[in-house]
Amino acid sequence: MADLVSIIIPVRNGAATIARCLEAALASRYEHFEVIVVDDGSDDHSADIIKMFPCTLVQLPTHSGVSRARNVGASHSRGDILFFTDADCLLQEDTLAVAVDRLSSAGQNAVLGGTYTLHPADDRFFSAFQSAFINYCESRGSGNPDYIAAHAMVLYVRTFKASRGFVEEYLPILEDIDFSHRLRRTGHRLVMDPGIQVRHLFNYSLVGSVINGFRKAKYWTIYSIHNKDLLADSGTASRALKLNVAALFSSVLAALLVLVTGNVWFSVIIGVLMAMNITVNRDLIRAFFRARGMAFALAASAYYLLAYPLVVGAGGLAGILSYRRYARLLEAAG
Repeated sequence: MADLVSIIIPVRNGAATIARCLEAALASRYEHFEVIVVDDGSDDHSADIIKMFPCTLVQLPTHSGVSRARNVGASHSRGDILFFTDADCLLQEDTLAVAVDRLSSAGQNAVLGGTYTLHPADDRFFSAFQSAFINYCESRGSGNPDYIAAHAMVLYVRTFKASRGFVEEYLPILEDIDFSHRLRRTGHRLVMDPGIQVRHLFNYSLVGSVINGFRKAKYWTIYSIHNKDLLADSGTASRALKLNVAALFSSVLAALLVLVTGNVWFSVIIGVLMAMNITVNRDLIRAFFRARGMAFALAASAYYLLAYPLVVGAGGLAGILSYRRYARLLEAAG
């Protein structure tokens, strides 16, 4: 008999997306699976929607965080394999079948990851930018990934139990990074397979994209300072993105020097920096083109090269300034 797969979905006030998430999960062509949804103290009608579907609902009495929700979901599972995803992600019909096949080939000590589809589940520009950006960054590191993201994480139950699961008191949004690094330190192999994909319901406006970029940069910087790998080439926190931030801020400084000194030779620095930046990020720009063609590639590249670095840089600075506040929490987590 095929391995039983337990799909674990944490949800917190996810009424806008959870129905589509469950419809997609339950439409899987892989027949031997169960769906466990953990409601993390939602104060909307998420639970009422979940009860309409043939799945297991576990309700936490109070908001306890996504790590706690995932751990509780795993503790209620009956499967041989755990597939973690999010309440705003849509599994493809073949996602589970591909995941089981690839995990079997990868071996017992492997932790397998997937990524977002090139196209998001909604049609907004900033959603398309985010989906293409993450798809490119995570697929690029498939040979030796630094982490496995919990939007599509696959592992054997015995591996999860031996690891003691996700740390429940931790930095927001980085619990899967910590989990991946702890697994690797204990001899497990991280495997990124771009063939395992989920579609994400971002529904991002410009404001949503800015808030997401700032928040991720802030907490990633805090984690990276503690982990002593601030310059590491790590998924979406790639060296190319870090160069992008450095190039834009250096260009702004050069522009200010032109204005202050009147020396136009400083403008040459701007041209050199931008040319270098475009060269380093050329494969990402090609990914934007593959996603939606030339017009989107030009607009997405302009946003990535000229605006997104300001957001990421501001988030990074906020992380540096607030590191000491979180240092004790990181030390306690080990």
